[in-house]
Amino acid sequence: MNPAPDPLPDQTSPCQACGACCETDASWPRFSLEHDDDLALIPPQLVKADGSGMACEGDRCKALSGKVGDMTACTIYGLRPDVCRACLPGDEACNIARARHGMVAL
Repeated sequence: MNPAPDPLPDQTSPCQACGACCETDASWPRFSLEHDDDLALIPPQLVKADGSGMACEGDRCKALSGKVGDMTACTIYGLRPDVCRACLPGDEACNIARARHGMVAL
């Protein structure tokens, strides 16, 4: 169980002007190591019907707000699952997602 929700992301984070990882592959935002109590905090409308991960519209996570490559935010940032926490600015997953959106690597 996470000790406490994360604070809001730093407004200078490159993620706030990207969001590519949240709109890349509907199978990616899956749950794996999260504690059931943590998952229960995520609004049900943002969870896949089978409970396996975040719900998406096409390849876009339903928790993402804004426009990819312009200004984005996760509407449940402090509650986001482990797979989202593991994707860091400039890592391999980040740069694969950015490439799929025609963006340069960090």
